[in-house]
Amino acid sequence: MQKEQKTYTKEFRIEAVRLLESSQKSQAQIARDLGVADSTLSQWRKDLAAHGHDAFPGSGHQTPLEEENRHLKREVEILRQERDILKKARRASFRASPHEVCVHCGASGRVSGGADVQSA
Repeated sequence: MQKEQKTYTKEFRIEAVRLLESSQKSQAQIARDLGVADSTLSQWRKDLAAHGHDAFPGSGHQTPLEEENRHLKREVEILRQERDILKKARRASFRASPHEVCVHCGASGRVSGGADVQSA
């Protein structure tokens, strides 16, 4: 049986860190009182100090930098796919079947190897 992970709101996390910073109690005691792990409370404190207002973006939300990075990675992937499609189309256009007309000289017949080419 999988343990269900608790989720906490941004406001709860901010208030927990404020309580930690303003209280005379130890971090371990505050964590117990709130029902969170001591390490979790410590991580919230670090996140809030590092990111300020952008800390705790929530499930599915990203910081502006992460969002831009995700967008650019997606754009790169699309450009790679377009490049690969164009490469395949280019290779296919240079492969002529044995009875097609050569686009450069207008010759028809077997084009591979240059032998048995007949004028149209």
